[in-house]
Amino acid sequence: MIRPGAAFGAGFGAGTPVVRSAEVEAQDPDAIRKLVKGLGQGPFSIVLMFIAPSVDRVALARQIKAEVPWGRVMGCSTAGELTSCGYDEDKIVAVGFPVEHFGVETILVPDLKSCLSQDLMSGLIRTRQLLSQRYPHFEHEFAMLLVDGLSEREDALTAALSSGLGPVPLFGGSAGDGVRFKETFLLNGRQITENAAMLTFFRTHCPVRVFSCDHLQVTEKRMVVTEAEPDSRVVKEINAEPAAMEYARLIGQDPALLNDRVFAANPLVVQVGGKHHVRAIKAVEPNGDMSFFAAIDQGLVLTLAEPKDIVGHLTNTLDTLSRPTAPEMVLAFDCIFRRVEAEQTQRRAEVSALLQKHKVRGFSTYGEQIGAIHVNQTFTGVAIYPPGTEMVESELTACSGPTPAEGTPR
Repeated sequence: MIRPGAAFGAGFGAGTPVVRSAEVEAQDPDAIRKLVKGLGQGPFSIVLMFIAPSVDRVALARQIKAEVPWGRVMGCSTAGELTSCGYDEDKIVAVGFPVEHFGVETILVPDLKSCLSQDLMSGLIRTRQLLSQRYPHFEHEFAMLLVDGLSEREDALTAALSSGLGPVPLFGGSAGDGVRFKETFLLNGRQITENAAMLTFFRTHCPVRVFSCDHLQVTEKRMVVTEAEPDSRVVKEINAEPAAMEYARLIGQDPALLNDRVFAANPLVVQVGGKHHVRAIKAVEPNGDMSFFAAIDQGLVLTLAEPKDIVGHLTNTLDTLSRPTAPEMVLAFDCIFRRVEAEQTQRRAEVSALLQKHKVRGFSTYGEQIGAIHVNQTFTGVAIYPPGTEMVESELTACSGPTPAEGTPR
């Protein structure tokens, strides 16, 4: 079933809506045709699709080839979708950017294991210049990154991209696979690919605000990584003890009971550039090693953090984004561990109501990117406002990373 009425900005002016959205059941044999109908008449500069991992990939590619009239369609698999109902599962959500309001250019990184920083930087600069020449009347810009969430290359990629971005604010999300962590994919036009990334530059006459925030508070419990395999993001020892056993001891948990819910409730953070960023735990291996979703290295100091009120913090964030004018849409990438926490604490319905109220669309990720940093356990994205909105300096002070507990040194 397609959910109608998901178009945003319909009340703005007499032209096309600023941003449009639609969603359907992932298993619907006519899913793509219904999405095309739900988005309405184009043309679109780009259509993004966030796709439940339960979808039949072969059928999806066939439908896109047969049904999609637009030239540029991109997206990825998810660890859950953000739809008109808030947190959702087994859906395909599409977001369309009409040509009247947006110009885009994209860069495909087809092989994350062999991408070269210098080549990327040259491509970024050329693409930004081309977009500026084509859309000189669009004064606002941002960049969005979609990347294979099981590639273990997000940190290297964001670092390689940083030098070529210039002043363009970047946010991104890592493709997911529900809570299975086995297989992710990206959608590039009519092709499904893995071990890849897609960077999209947007220019628009709509004011935008790129943001990234979390609801964590740093504690005084610290630990040192004393043995690790950085290339595979694996920690073998913490404080010269087996990693899982030492982590479990520090949080007062039985090592045999470590799981996603425990990781979400007891995140670890590192300090980068004066701010704390989460290094989310992916899994405990049978031998007691711990694998992570972000860069890890021997000698790294990890600090235990604890979640604050996820509903209160999200309320503050979205209310702040709505001042002085509510966005036409918030395109957001939300870490899978935030969803896990919301379910564990029985706050899912409240979080979903907030996402619905503030017109949030996107997906749950295996990691997020903001600027040159790959992060975890954040709510990251871009708020898109009606053309002509007068913006004020962002008040998202809570979005600078986990805050120190009282008396905790930075």
